[in-house]
Amino acid sequence: MLKKMMCFAFCFLWIFPYSLVFAAFSDSYIWSEAAETMATLPNKVELNLDVEAALLMDEDTGTILYTKNEHERLRPASVTKVMSLLLIMEALDEGRISLTDKVPCSAKASSMGGSQIWLDQTEELTVHEMLKAICVVSANDCTVAMAEFIGGSEEAFVAMMNEKAKALGMNDTTFKNCHGIDEDGHLTSAFDIAIMSRELSKNHPQIHEYTKIWMDTLRDGKSQLVNTNKLIRFYSGATGLKTGSTSLALFNLSATASRNNMNLIAVVMRGSTSQKRFDDAKALLDYGFANYASQSLCKRGDIVSTLTIEKAKNDSVDLIVGEDKYALLGKADGKNITSETYFNENISAPLEYNEKVGYIEYYLNGEPIERVDIVTNEKVEKKGFISFNNELIDFWFTSGR
Repeated sequence: MLKKMMCFAFCFLWIFPYSLVFAAFSDSYIWSEAAETMATLPNKVELNLDVEAALLMDEDTGTILYTKNEHERLRPASVTKVMSLLLIMEALDEGRISLTDKVPCSAKASSMGGSQIWLDQTEELTVHEMLKAICVVSANDCTVAMAEFIGGSEEAFVAMMNEKAKALGMNDTTFKNCHGIDEDGHLTSAFDIAIMSRELSKNHPQIHEYTKIWMDTLRDGKSQLVNTNKLIRFYSGATGLKTGSTSLALFNLSATASRNNMNLIAVVMRGSTSQKRFDDAKALLDYGFANYASQSLCKRGDIVSTLTIEKAKNDSVDLIVGEDKYALLGKADGKNITSETYFNENISAPLEYNEKVGYIEYYLNGEPIERVDIVTNEKVEKKGFISFNNELIDFWFTSGR
């Protein structure tokens, strides 16, 4: 009789598919991803800015806090280099280049006018040194050298810039070069500058190691560098990002600053003078810091739940928050933040590392404000047939002792 029971149990497990079973959750339903939208809040006051176009954005949430002619297509001058720097940082992160790589100088790079460090065709600088020159003194020659180093030619690199702009939704933008010297059709908007500035600053924060430099040197101290962005010295919390000016573009700036865990991006275009450009950027930043605050909702890696797993190689798996999330709060608003946690139904193995299994919805005074994915903290595999066999045999023999 005992042998018949063992045989039946063995056949049952062999014939029917074995799957991973998770503990049940209350309020479960299938998770569906909503399209992310960029919120724009109405201007609370009129700042009377002396620029053609302007925009203030909260970096963490992407919320736009102030606008003026934000989609008007204008010449960006050297603010163009925000996109060049973004592609350089992506190449570094992906391992296609390194900070210690030596970058040659072509005849084209050495012949660039405007802001430069007068590269010579006989010299090579490291990527680290090139970044310093681009971020601090807006060196056109170094920008072209880096474009050729990454893209093979400036033309190929500019094609990469336009492809990235399209991917980011920068619909007002057409790049004709990598440096920003005036060229017909080389246009963007305050809105698009904010988008690419956020992508650079938020996803590649190490760029601020260069953009926060006020004074430095190259070539063993022989070349002096002073930042073109005066806010770095004169505005509390300034972290970057890029200036730009030509006789046609007038005075432009994408300025980043951080205070009390809040990160802002202020963009101004076609200021009448260099000083007014900085004054208007400061006015935008002051407005943001005075009227809003940023609150951390969760951090990547925070454990939401630990699940016991049946019939799997893993005894349990941690479900974690997939990314950092912040809430942008008006300082005059209520701060009653609540949350609800939802998990997918019918979760089964196999599960990949970082696989989405649900989400957390955050509410401010009962209204939804943010959503963050819940993901697995490790790979979860089905238990194989041999493992089931061994455990079944072990169970029957040990239970009979």
